[in-house]
Amino acid sequence: MTEPVAVTTPRYLKTPDAAIHLGLSARTLEKHRCFGTGPVFRKLGGRIVYAIDDLEAWAALGTRRSTSDTGTGVVHPAKRQPTDCVRR
Repeated sequence: MTEPVAVTTPRYLKTPDAAIHLGLSARTLEKHRCFGTGPVFRKLGGRIVYAIDDLEAWAALGTRRSTSDTGTGVVHPAKRQPTDCVRR
């Protein structure tokens, strides 16, 4: 008899896999990372990885029940926010 193979779920996803998980393009996720509007990420050596729990928490900020529901959080578009343009 053969031994059963244990299936493990990864704890961290690289950018392309994290983007698929969220239904976004990898480029959009990269833009979110650059502008600080995206999910929390980790830099391990030269690699960027996302914890699945962090992806879920970020996506949950956009949860709404109707178009008039203001929700409890905001998922900003992947572009520079006005607060990023403060000059000193």
